[in-house]
Formats: sequence, C-alpha cells, structure tokens
Amino acid sequence: MNRISETTDIPVGISACVMGEEVRFNGGHSQSRICQNQLAKHFKFQSFCPEVAAGFGIPRPTMRLTGDPANPKLIFSRPPSENPREQAEKARQQDSDNDSDSLLMQDLGKKLTDACQPMLNRCEQLDGFILKKDSPSCGMERVKIYQPSGHPHEERGAGLFARALMERFPNLPIEEDGRLNDAQLRENFVMRVFAHHNFRTEVAGQPSFHNLLQFHSSYKYLLMAHNQTAYRELGKMLAVAHNEPLDALIKTYHQQFMSAINTPASRGSHCNVMQHIMGYLKQSVDSTARQHILSVFEQYRLGEVNLITPMTLLSHYINQNGSEYIRAQRYLEPYPSHLGLRNLV
Repeated sequence: MNRISETTDIPVGISACVMGEEVRFNGGHSQSRICQNQLAKHFKFQSFCPEVAAGFGIPRPTMRLTGDPANPKLIFSRPPSENPREQAEKARQQDSDNDSDSLLMQDLGKKLTDACQPMLNRCEQLDGFILKKDSPSCGMERVKIYQPSGHPHEERGAGLFARALMERFPNLPIEEDGRLNDAQLRENFVMRVFAHHNFRTEVAGQPSFHNLLQFHSSYKYLLMAHNQTAYRELGKMLAVAHNEPLDALIKTYHQQFMSAINTPASRGSHCNVMQHIMGYLKQSVDSTARQHILSVFEQYRLGEVNLITPMTLLSHYINQNGSEYIRAQRYLEPYPSHLGLRNLV
C-alpha cells in the first residue's frame, strides 16, 4: 500500500468567492492564494455559492443571521454605510412582487437551504470543504447572530449552508479560508482530506474487513500522534470485530478515526511517535547515528526546528533500513511532501 494517494484531483468543495469567482454581495470575490497556488495542485475544487444558488443575485443587499442563535433567521440587512434607498432598489430587483421593506425583513433561510440540497447531495463524493469565514451562509463558526436591537448576541454560530453541511457529513474535513492561513491548521486539514480520500476509496469503496485492517495498519502511527486513546480503542475494536456486521463496523470506525485526527498533533506527541518508530532501527543503525537522530527530535520538541527536519532524517534511515511495515506508515508522508506543509509546523 502506498503511503500517499497517487491522485492529483481529490474532490474538495469550496465557497465560490474563495475560488475567485465574483459572486459576493458587491460583485467581488475573496480569492485564497493558498487554495489557488498550493492546494489546487492536488485538489479538484468544486465551487458553490449558496446565495447565488438561491437566486439572490449579484450584486445583492448584504445578509445577516438574526433571532434565536439556535435557530436563526436569514434576512437582508441595511448596513449604516449604505443608502437605504439603494438597498431597497436592489431588493426590488430580486422580487418585484414584494414591497422592498418587507423583503428586507423576510426570512430567506428556507429558500437558501432548499437551494443547497443539490450540492449537499453531491458532497457524498467529496473529501473536504473550504468555506468562507464570517458568511451568514458559509461561515463555519463565529458568525454573528443579531438581536432585534441590532446588536449581536454574545453567542456566535455557523452559516446556514455550513450548518447543514456539518450536520449531514460530520466526518467530512471542513475548514474556513481564514483559518488556512494558520500553518498548523492548514497542515492538519490537508492531512485529513487525504485520509478521508484514502478511506473512501480503499475501504468504503471496496468494503472488506481485510481492507479496513490494511487501512488501520497504515495509519497506526498517525493515529498515535493525534490521539493515543483513540489509537488504543480502535485497535481493540478491530481485534474483536471480525464477526461484526461489516457496514456498521466501517461506519463506526470512520467516525472515530476522523474524530481522532481532527485536532493537530502536539510537538510532544510527534516526538513520542518518532521515538516509537526509532525502535525499528535499533538493529540496523549504530548508536552514534541513533543519538544524533534523538538529539534532532529534542530540537523539534523545544521548538528550535520545524517538523520537516526530524521527519526528513527519520525517513532517510527508514527508507534505507526499515521494514516493509514501517515504510508503509502514512505518518511518514500523509500527503505529497512537495506541498511543504511540514516546513512551517
């Protein structure tokens, strides 16, 4: 089994404005250079704008969530910086049968969520989704929800499309464009997308207990780095599950696996895993070289170097002297190394 997927077109959804399409309320975009210049090398992006799909037009009045944070309404808003007459004219263009003021207060949530259903159906075949931050339709978290007074609640929420997406596909790797500027969050998201793709194609697409065991075996050390408790529990589950109904087993494993790798691994956890892997080199690498490798691990733990430094050194010796089992560990290369994601974490 290869450590990484050979494909260069992993299907990932993306907010259309983040992809550079001019679909924002003002006719502009919010293109992400990270998505365009780095991730597009391996992701086949499928763009989507819920507000355009709902027929709200370009340009359109700005929108906001209002009311109960647990079940907010989506309405047009009148920002103080804009002329109310211009806002009303835009609203009138959307629906000439409605008075502009009443349209601005109309709950548009159902219209938007209904328009999102075809895209949600297509998400069955996606391995991730990148959303526009702060958007009342696409924001993953921290989206403002306004009170009748016009002031936002202290409690923030998710955009309506983002909420529907996360509820329907709880295992799907999802991230916001703004959070991708954080190197650690970006690295973790890309790793999860590749892991989700590998599971979907190798296990869900070819269901067998053998394929599930093979997948788990290749991800054992990556699991250990992210969540030692889940690493042990998933191992125990598979050890006694050979007579369990396969569909239920695959579903449970997938949920627990994706949950386990959702949080970035700490430097201490990485060091622990690298030291475990070093155990496979005891008989083939002399003590002087092993001490040097361990000293580089310590440099990484202290924050003096980034993850690429100890991983490059460890991979060098594993490729030369490691067993087939350890060379197949996806922890060593969970995504193509030329993406450079471990250079900054």
